[in-house]
Order: sequence, then structure tokens, then C-alpha cells
Amino acid sequence: METIDSILHILGFFGGAFFLSLVINTFFLRFSRTLGIRNKNQLEIRWSNISKPSLGGISFYISYLMSFMFYAIIFGEQDVFHNEALLGFFFSIFLAFLLGLADDAYDTKPILKLLAQILCGVLLVLTGNEIQLFPWPVLNAGMTIFWVVAIMNSINMLDNMDGIATIGSIFIILTMLGISIPFYFLNNVDFFFLISILGSLVSFLIFNWNPSKMFMGDTGSQFLGMFLAYYSIKLLWNNGIEENEYSIFANLTLVLVTFCIPILDTTFVTIRRLWRGQSPLVGGKDHTTHTLFYKGLNDRQVAYVFLILGFVSCLLALNIAKFIPKDSLVLVLFWIFFIFLLFMVFNLIPKDKGINGAKDKTGAED
Repeated sequence: METIDSILHILGFFGGAFFLSLVINTFFLRFSRTLGIRNKNQLEIRWSNISKPSLGGISFYISYLMSFMFYAIIFGEQDVFHNEALLGFFFSIFLAFLLGLADDAYDTKPILKLLAQILCGVLLVLTGNEIQLFPWPVLNAGMTIFWVVAIMNSINMLDNMDGIATIGSIFIILTMLGISIPFYFLNNVDFFFLISILGSLVSFLIFNWNPSKMFMGDTGSQFLGMFLAYYSIKLLWNNGIEENEYSIFANLTLVLVTFCIPILDTTFVTIRRLWRGQSPLVGGKDHTTHTLFYKGLNDRQVAYVFLILGFVSCLLALNIAKFIPKDSLVLVLFWIFFIFLLFMVFNLIPKDKGINGAKDKTGAED
């Protein structure tokens, strides 16, 4: 009976988030006029030259808030509002959401975005949500802040073609759900947060699939970046700590494989821009997605490539977490796999394509 109740709760949270997101996005799509339409009356060159609302992130945040509220009501867990670690996550997510919303509406300065992202990481550290791999607290705190900033920017950069950031985030969440099931009860608040955001993302993909009707914008990418950074710390970086069965190398490998898509794209772009003597913070149509397009794939085919890559990285990460010993040399093969992927993407660069410093096509400003 408990198993049936747990399954019903899972389906309820996933289905509720899915349909809530569907209704919200449909409503925004129908009634949006200017809010979130980043292309309109701007001279920036983007991947798409069609003005579309960048409102998808609002549905993510509403789904998150609703899942928080319904969890407390359904399970009678009012104590979640007195949980310091959870409140730290709550306020960090709120700050990330406001940051993205302000950027979609007003194009905030990069330095302000960076400071806000750093503050998100500091809030996690101050509320006991830091990475715990190292014996030195200062190193753990610094690594936590760096990771939060890196993932918030990485998801933002990945949002450069229809569906790509959404696909990457879906498979990252699926991986974390697969890893968390053996270690957490099914009525755990974290489990249902992951289920709810997964449902919201799957629903949003209907609108974000090529040809897209809506972008997630910075509101969505900053929210997702913070959300994924927090749960990656809890379920990947600190995986096995409670059981004293973790190693720095194994956990680093688990993080690398799980976040293969955003890390691959960010590493590729950063190396290329530094090699050209260009700042990595300057936007451009030189991402892994664009490279595949220049080789002859259309936008939808590029999305299929990332669907396959996300599925493979999810399976590999689950194997690392569940079946491969923490001290196994087999883990080295996963680093070789990542380096091989990076090498292959660099080999795809067309020699006759001059990539300018224009901004990417979505609400992301890279």
C-alpha cells in the first residue's frame, strides 16, 4: 500500500507540474506582448531572427513554489520552513530567479549578474549546503561558489538553440533522480522537487522544440543553473559521504559525466575564444550546436544529437554511481571519453567559417 501511495505521489507531482507548466506557458504565449521578447527593436544578431517571448523560466519557478507548498500540505511537513539548509536553497533560487527576470526585462550589466551569482553560492555556504569533498572548509566554500557561478553561466550559454538547454537539464535531473532513489525515501522533499521540475521541463519542451514558440530566457537558465548546482552538490559532489564511501576522483568523474553536455559546450567555447584572443564572456555563434549546424545538420537534427548524448551520459553516470567501485581505474575511461568528445567537436569546426562576436539566439546572452 505504501508503494502504491508513493507511486501516486510521484505521478501526482510530475503530472501536476507538467500540466501547470503547460497552462502557464500557453497563457503567456497567447497573451505576451513585449515582456521577455528580447529580439524586438534590438540590433543584436541571434541564431533566430524571429522575436519570441522568453517566459519559460517563470513556469519553472511557479512549479517549484507549488511543489514546495503542496509537499508541506500533503505530507504535513511544516518543518521544511525551519530547515536552514532548505531555506538557504529557497532564497538562492529566489535570487537566481530575480536575476534572470531582471536580465530578460532590462539587460543587466555582466558585473551585476556575476555578483548576484556569487551571492547565490555564498548563501549555500552560509546555510551548510557546500561541497564537502575536501578537509579544508575554505577550499570547500570556494569550490561551492565557483561551481554555482560556473553552472549558472554554463546553462545560460547552453541555451543557444531550440531545446538544447532543456534537453540537457532533463537528463541531468533524470540522472540525479536515478542516483537518489536508493538513498532517499520517496516522500523526501528533494525527490519531489526534482520530479516537479522534471515535469515542468518536459512540458516546456513542447514549446521549446524546434521550431520553438518560446524561449526559457535568462529567467529559466539562471533558475535551472541554481537548481542543478544545488542538487548536484547534494547528490553528486557529496555522493556517498554519509556512508563514507566516496572519493574525490570518483565524485569528480560522476559530476563530469552527469554534466557532460553543459561542460562540453562551455569548455569548447572557452578554449576557442581564448585561442582567438577573445574573452569567453563575449557571446558568439561558435557553440557545439552551431558547429554541428555548420557541418550540415538542421536545428532539429542537432537537438536529436543532444538527446542521444544526454541519454548516454545519463546511463554512464548511473553506472558510475551504482556499479563501479570508487577506487576503480575504469573511471579514467570516462575522462578519456569526455576528452575524445571534445576532440571530435573541435575536428568539426569548418575552416571557412568566420565566427563573429554576436550574441546567441535565445534569451541567453552567454
